[in-house]
Amino acid sequence: MAEVLRQRRTELGMSQADLAAAAGVDTRQIRRYEAGEQQPVLSVAVAIANALQISVGELAGIPSYRLNLSGDWWATWQTFKDGEQVITLQEVRFRQEGQRIDVATTTRGIAVEDGGYHWQGELRIWDNEILMGWYAATDGSVRSKGTMYFVLHPHGQRMSGRWVGISYDGKIITGWGSMARTADEATETVNALIDEETRNASRG
Repeated sequence: MAEVLRQRRTELGMSQADLAAAAGVDTRQIRRYEAGEQQPVLSVAVAIANALQISVGELAGIPSYRLNLSGDWWATWQTFKDGEQVITLQEVRFRQEGQRIDVATTTRGIAVEDGGYHWQGELRIWDNEILMGWYAATDGSVRSKGTMYFVLHPHGQRMSGRWVGISYDGKIITGWGSMARTADEATETVNALIDEETRNASRG
């Protein structure tokens, strides 16, 4: 436990005093736990685990399968401009800390006049399978913002899902989305989602 506590605290950039304040214990207690001189009672262990964004089992040294999705990805979106479908492709960068991922675009994908813009957001991983979060435009003149929901492929190389948000003219709209390690895979995944929806609509 001492090693996990110290390593995880360092990963999160927390001092012993920061962790003590977040968990509601005295800083001296954190020092004792990290030195292996004492073990916290269950209620304190739960508070410390929550502050460190890990489970009590992980705090106790039980290994957990944690995906690391940090790095450069490609995002493909089904969006709409003046009633016409537009498929955008842009590069995004993931910075993961525990279950939280900060996401930011590194390219616009399409020209500003065609509706392209930079955005940033946050995703949270649930059960190594679902990612939920939000996005907001970082271009001053663009008001687009909304939510994202993705299902992660078992090997962590791609994800597919939907976005819901407010468009440039104030309407709430939605579309398919995909992120993958390669541009081709991101585009193929979102096109497959659109094709499936089209087939289902024609059957109905």
